[in-house]
Amino acid sequence: VAEQIAAGKALFAGTCSTCHQPEGQGIPGVFPPLAKSDYIAADPERIPNIVLHGLVGAVKVNGMDYNSNMPPMSQLTDDEVANISTYVLNSWGNPGGRVTKAEAAKIRQAKPVNASEGH
Repeated sequence: VAEQIAAGKALFAGTCSTCHQPEGQGIPGVFPPLAKSDYIAADPERIPNIVLHGLVGAVKVNGMDYNSNMPPMSQLTDDEVANISTYVLNSWGNPGGRVTKAEAAKIRQAKPVNASEGH
């Protein structure tokens, strides 16, 4: 897991930090925080799902409403998705855990779920 976290950190800096900020703090009302996120804690599998399929629609994170459009990052490989997801899960007060390459591959094949459908 330590190797995944290190690889994920480098990928996050290049792929995700522009919007979600280097420490995952997000931009209030614009891009939701990934740090200490109640949205992630409620369902850690949301991370690889959203990375692969994007997210459109209103969500509430840490008591604040967000309604922007995250595009799918489907250009990332399953390994990269697993590493970024594992890094986020193990950073900034999030619950920990691990996403494997196989899990990322399975999620890639799954039908995307929109925020408005209860996820």
